[in-house]
Amino acid sequence: MSSRFQSALSLPLIHQGKVRDIYDIDHQYMLIVASDRLSAFDVIFDQPIAGKGKILTEIANFWFDKTKHIVQNHLTQIRLDEVLKAEEVEMLSGRAIVVKKLKPLPIEAVVRGYIIGSGWKEYQSSQSVCGITLPANLRLAERLEKPIFTPSSKAAVGEHDANISFEEVETLIGTSLAKQVKDASLKIYSFAS
Repeated sequence: MSSRFQSALSLPLIHQGKVRDIYDIDHQYMLIVASDRLSAFDVIFDQPIAGKGKILTEIANFWFDKTKHIVQNHLTQIRLDEVLKAEEVEMLSGRAIVVKKLKPLPIEAVVRGYIIGSGWKEYQSSQSVCGITLPANLRLAERLEKPIFTPSSKAAVGEHDANISFEEVETLIGTSLAKQVKDASLKIYSFAS
């Protein structure tokens, strides 16, 4: 298969996600490849979208650069030709980055400025999202008075992410780190909006 849908490199594959493939470089670094796989509602579709991986990488790199004053990130200055064979560099140009190996958090840090998606579904049944009580009679996609931190679990391929409370985040990653993640997430949302 082509790198657009599934990458196959000389480096050992660590993990294949819904859209990205992660390869081991050494004890300090890894390679993240954004494929053209299409994932929606936690399902991977059979037909890729040409160029999607390159666009995802450009968008990610743009925002990592714009928000580095708020939170450090895992980007490095290591070029692809320093870790890959020439034919692999050509195949992955624009869709792969070399990053520091860090331990991923077992949560998705989500900030909502509008009541939509899974937040809307939860609001309809409980008038709250992730344990945060919201005003009555909000309409679908209505702007919230102020953004709220509404984390979710990180689902495996084929499973669905689930909204979780801040208290559950504290249990999963500790009180101090949970506060840092929440504060940084809200700052990034505010900066970008």
